[in-house]
Amino acid sequence: MSAGAARTPDDRFADLPDFPWEPRYLDWKGLRLARIDEGEGPTVVLLHGEPTWSFLWRKVMPPLLDAGYRCVAPDLPGFGRSDKPTDLGWYSYDRHVEAATWILEQAGIRDATFVVHDWGGPIGMRIATESPEMCSRLVVMDTGVFNGRQRMTDAWRTFRDFVERPEDLPISMLVKGACATEPDDAVVAAYDAPFPDPASKAGARAFPLMLPTSPADPGAAAGSAAAEGIAARRLPSLCLWADSDPIIPIATGRAVAERLNLTPPETIENASHFLQEDQGRLIGERIAAWLGEELSRRPQETAGT
Repeated sequence: MSAGAARTPDDRFADLPDFPWEPRYLDWKGLRLARIDEGEGPTVVLLHGEPTWSFLWRKVMPPLLDAGYRCVAPDLPGFGRSDKPTDLGWYSYDRHVEAATWILEQAGIRDATFVVHDWGGPIGMRIATESPEMCSRLVVMDTGVFNGRQRMTDAWRTFRDFVERPEDLPISMLVKGACATEPDDAVVAAYDAPFPDPASKAGARAFPLMLPTSPADPGAAAGSAAAEGIAARRLPSLCLWADSDPIIPIATGRAVAERLNLTPPETIENASHFLQEDQGRLIGERIAAWLGEELSRRPQETAGT
């Protein structure tokens, strides 16, 4: 393990509710990175954002696995069971894309469906343009690709200012505050589990600060290139958006979809920013149905894994 990184003790992940899958670990530049990798068949990659981890997808995965898909859900550096660099300055858009690309390369990802949420969007959609052989379809939920020119909501600015102040960030409070239905105590504990102390929370603190808010900011040019690349690819897409997300409201979702040449967003009722918590099984079923329709339109032998 890198000298400047924290590793969450395994016992913090004991008895996670409705999350039976064991992680697979690999070493990247001295960091141990984790992913969930379950099932066989056409691959669905599930990319989390701030301040969550692969646990976020536990309700979405069962319908996909039942329908015959392979689910790959990485924990980004700084989150979940992956090691957590403790220096706030370690985290950048470029570094997260590099790490996530490496995880997917090691998993042999080709011709996959990328399901992206929150910061998983800028990361996943950039991978889809820079490593196009990995991604053939997109499911986009409450996210975007940022070039520094986008208008950020007052709710997001309040969130960013809040995250910037405390070293001991209240992780589960952030998750609870962005769910339409408050999760129970066991779920709350699972979101806190990866972060036993303030030093381990550097990644969660860094993500909002990484988002470019002017075209001169780091990551803005890369985000712009990713947006142009996605729009040019015109990938088969499904957009699902919460009806009550204060951070990235559905009006923003419509603008994102139009800009990226994606299908207009379908509204997920009774859901907030963490729509996987509020309506995860419904989302998994909708993705499975859509993906079945997409793959049936082409010869089975090309629907790779």
